[in-house]
Amino acid sequence: MLSPSEFRDVVSGRRRGLAAGLARLGLRLAETPYAAAVRWRNWRYDTGRAEIHRAGVPVISVGNLSLGGTGKSPMVRWIARWFRGQGVRVAVVSRGYGAEKGAANDEALELQQSLPDVPHLQNPDRVEAARAAVEQFGAQIVVLDDAFQHRRIARDLDVVLLDALEPFGFGHVFPRGTLREPPAGLVRADVIVLARADMLAPPVREAICRRARRFAPDALWLEVTHSPQCLLGHDGRQRPLDALRDRAVAAFCGLGNPAGFRHTLDECGFRVAAFREFPDHHRYSRSDIESLAAWADALDVDAVLCTHKDLVKLDVGQLSHHDLWAVSIDIAMLAGQDEFESRLRDVLGK
Repeated sequence: MLSPSEFRDVVSGRRRGLAAGLARLGLRLAETPYAAAVRWRNWRYDTGRAEIHRAGVPVISVGNLSLGGTGKSPMVRWIARWFRGQGVRVAVVSRGYGAEKGAANDEALELQQSLPDVPHLQNPDRVEAARAAVEQFGAQIVVLDDAFQHRRIARDLDVVLLDALEPFGFGHVFPRGTLREPPAGLVRADVIVLARADMLAPPVREAICRRARRFAPDALWLEVTHSPQCLLGHDGRQRPLDALRDRAVAAFCGLGNPAGFRHTLDECGFRVAAFREFPDHHRYSRSDIESLAAWADALDVDAVLCTHKDLVKLDVGQLSHHDLWAVSIDIAMLAGQDEFESRLRDVLGK
């Protein structure tokens, strides 16, 4: 089974050779029925043949065009904090992907630590969850997490993130590329967010913006970066990033696009001696923890680092004798913040 990075090496064309070429051909054949099913589903909603439900309060959707790893969670937190700052009761609704039955997934656990006063409802039936948010928690605003392709709930603002590392999914829908749907789906977007925009030079950002605007000419363009804040322990302890700057660390993550986390580690000035990848939303077992501890013990490193999503699932402070820290991330807006806040106020007015 390919790791997330290996899969991207194949579909991007970076991996060469006969085996990689045959793999791309097979994935291209599988892409055709998948893309057709996506288009048919969107057509049903566009033409009113599939029912769209109202939550009874304004709804904001945060999603992406491609597979995971674009930074939806920091954006959801930013929006939720903004509304809480206005004195508005807000709830987050998600499908709960990767959660064991009756348990919260990594995104819910992370949100509970970051925003303890914001309820997070997880239910594969997000229509039911949105109604519960209003009826049981008195939510005045519902934020849908990872919902651009979830069209059963009407929304008042559709926020779509594009990852600077692969904004258009290598030109193909999954499994041949990393797009969840063709780029034409951006026509539904009200706000298009270029995540990790600091990784690209301004002319490259402008080129991506022009391409996105071909599909959504009236959408607001927003550029953000994922700003590292501190080192976070499983018990809530915090340390400054400088505590490990220029020091050797081992790092791992279970993300859809691990390259984003690698960029963050480099940005912080850590010397990454070794890096391990797990599948997106990976549920860490006892054997995984033991394997990570043995892996760290074999390295000459000062600490082990992961993402906040990984830390909340591990719930340990050390791997063997190595301290385990998460790199806490927040959104910093580079362009479009005033206009974005104006859009949020318009939602409040509804």
